[in-house]
Amino acid sequence: MKRLFLVLTVAVVTTFGANMAAASEDRQDLFVVVTSPEPQTQGMAMVLSIQALKQGARVEMLLCGPGGDLALKDAAQTTLKPRGVTPQGMLTTLIGMGVKPQVCALYLPNENKSPADLIEGVTVAQPPAIAAALLAEDTKLFTF
Repeated sequence: MKRLFLVLTVAVVTTFGANMAAASEDRQDLFVVVTSPEPQTQGMAMVLSIQALKQGARVEMLLCGPGGDLALKDAAQTTLKPRGVTPQGMLTTLIGMGVKPQVCALYLPNENKSPADLIEGVTVAQPPAIAAALLAEDTKLFTF
């Protein structure tokens, strides 16, 4: 009886481990582009990015045009129901989870801003790196 229990335990652990390894190999890369000026749309981009991270995806984020405003230290903040959070607050949560958001290369010069105007953790995108990330196999593109 003990031997049967041991064999079953080893089988379950081995199967579970194999499934975990397969799941990590099947990880999706998610590339999120935020251009919308609408706080609810920006917020949903952040919510879905957070959920994707929690489910094992790797998330990259590009903020362009009005979406780039999210990354400014002095950005106007709109609190969203039901949790009382702002899109920028959720962006900082994503940064804390390891995401490295970038503003598009055209954003700062066209807004008369500099990298010093960005919140901590946001950088300026390099177009060749962005193109490579978008073209990578298994990358899913979400635009908001």
